Amino acid sequence: MRPGAKALSLLAVPLNVSVLRALEEEGKSLADLRQAVGHPPASTMRTYLRELTELGIVERERETGFPGSVGFGITPSGEALLAVGKTLQRWLDRAPDARVALGTVAAKSATKALVDGWSTGIVRALAARPFALTELHRLLPQISYPSLERRLTAMRTIGQVEAQRDRSSRGTPYRATEWLRRAATPLAAATGWERCRIPGETGAPGRIDVEAAFLLAVPLLDLPADASGVCRLAVELRNGSETSYAGVKITIDEGRMVSCLTRLEGDAACLGERVPRKLAGLGSRVLWGGWSRDWRRRLPCPHRHGRVSGGAIAGGSGPARAVRRTSRKAPGCTSSRTRKNTERHLQGSFLARQQGLTTQQHLS
Repeated sequence: MRPGAKALSLLAVPLNVSVLRALEEEGKSLADLRQAVGHPPASTMRTYLRELTELGIVERERETGFPGSVGFGITPSGEALLAVGKTLQRWLDRAPDARVALGTVAAKSATKALVDGWSTGIVRALAARPFALTELHRLLPQISYPSLERRLTAMRTIGQVEAQRDRSSRGTPYRATEWLRRAATPLAAATGWERCRIPGETGAPGRIDVEAAFLLAVPLLDLPADASGVCRLAVELRNGSETSYAGVKITIDEGRMVSCLTRLEGDAACLGERVPRKLAGLGSRVLWGGWSRDWRRRLPCPHRHGRVSGGAIAGGSGPARAVRRTSRKAPGCTSSRTRKNTERHLQGSFLARQQGLTTQQHLS
């Protein structure tokens, strides 16, 4: 199960959502809780409460009035999961056909389709470019063709992918819809919750997760017409003593994104002020760096270096400075001195050492 999938799977269950909402104001006895959530079968209620209790989302409370009676209350972890639910609800509000309410069967179907696509790698593939079903099967051979077709059909029915007319292709290519791209926000929020609240239950984000989040979200950026340059967005990933980077390099020409590649090598452009919230929650640190074609203006993409923890950003030492070009050569044709200065600038200014959380910016 990929990072973020566990939290979203919990919120996909209507009974879990009803239980958390019922306990949000105050704790309740088991009888009152069953009544508040619509009198589900006792065995079903016990099963879901057991899982929520084991994950530390709700806690058992002894009732003082009656010996042996048990009540339930929500924990800080449960309250944080409800906050992720609000982020998920904002995404569901943008459903193509009509607003979908969290805690309903429709929300369960939409969230489950997203989780299945995310966990199997379908979302990562379609975030980069359209693929036909046969192409996806070759790309994801670990998934059987019928299973892949079933998941893709579910995502298409709900509006997360759409068919693209392409006469040059033998099959029907499918592409990510804008709604699916906006799912980067709840996925990031869910991943942040897991790393903060249940780190032992789920794996840490890896290269594929980081690339998928950036590939989903970057095409949604609204850029001014005079913005041009190349920028690099990367997350530092740690595996013991080993450090690696994952992310994308974006080329922008007069406000239009020309390319978005997962290869981070090469020159990049210095950007603006802070990390976009939808891109937070995926790693230990965020790195944006390089220089712009026109050093006098900054590209409008917001950024700020800092440590990402639990879906929030710990601020670094300040916004990055624009790096002046020392050569009039075409972009990508820079001197060794310029490259060395830039890399030194990146290492010094854009990589903040991990520190305690100073400010929080909740995902939206």
